[in-house]
Amino acid sequence: MKVVVIFKWCRNPQDALVGASGNVDWPGVKMSANDDDPAVMDIAKVLAGDDEIVALTIGDGDIAWAAARGAASTVVVTDALTDVNSTATGAVLAAAIKRIEDVGVVIIGDSAWDYGIVSAFVGQLGWPAMAAVTSAELDQGSLHVTCKMGGVSHVLEIKTPVVLAVMATQTEQSEPSMKQVLMARKKPVEKITIADLGFSPNFAEVTSLRTRFPDTPPAILYDGADPASACKQLMAALHNDGVL
Repeated sequence: MKVVVIFKWCRNPQDALVGASGNVDWPGVKMSANDDDPAVMDIAKVLAGDDEIVALTIGDGDIAWAAARGAASTVVVTDALTDVNSTATGAVLAAAIKRIEDVGVVIIGDSAWDYGIVSAFVGQLGWPAMAAVTSAELDQGSLHVTCKMGGVSHVLEIKTPVVLAVMATQTEQSEPSMKQVLMARKKPVEKITIADLGFSPNFAEVTSLRTRFPDTPPAILYDGADPASACKQLMAALHNDGVL
């Protein structure tokens, strides 16, 4: 069974420039690893065991990123654009997955950068999917997946093939060394085009009508007259929000 990891499929929204008119511009911005990609690789290595991890990416991202973290090979759709609608990107990713043989698990980051692509990808692929995944393991042939919703974790048993949308709970703990990066560039890379996938996705650009800052949740203030009580309330709130 192959485990496929999808990485670098969107751009960091912090790199966008928002003009006074509300128009969004991405001057020279390329895809970069999102916050969840390292967690994707961690789970892939647990599930793959001695099996093969295949990385899948699109456009102009660093092809060696996943290879430096354990992927045996990488597939890249070279002419898939990164500044188009989520439906088209999801369709490209799904078509590329169907082209890879013997895939049991596909892992992709939840990523707050572009929620739409995960949903579009899963819908196009047509496989069962689990969201907000924090860990997964194989136990006597069964896939046990832990999902976290707020402060509650659920452990579910699911059959393959399946898509796991991973939510990182911490930053990357061990980045690849320069030697690992250089070795990764020697691993197999299959470069394909949209024409190789046998379909024509709709790459019509999405027009942004306006931009606004997201709603900010109200602040919660604790009375500091009793420091011990205020500390307990703060810790309880952090646990409920899943921070701790």
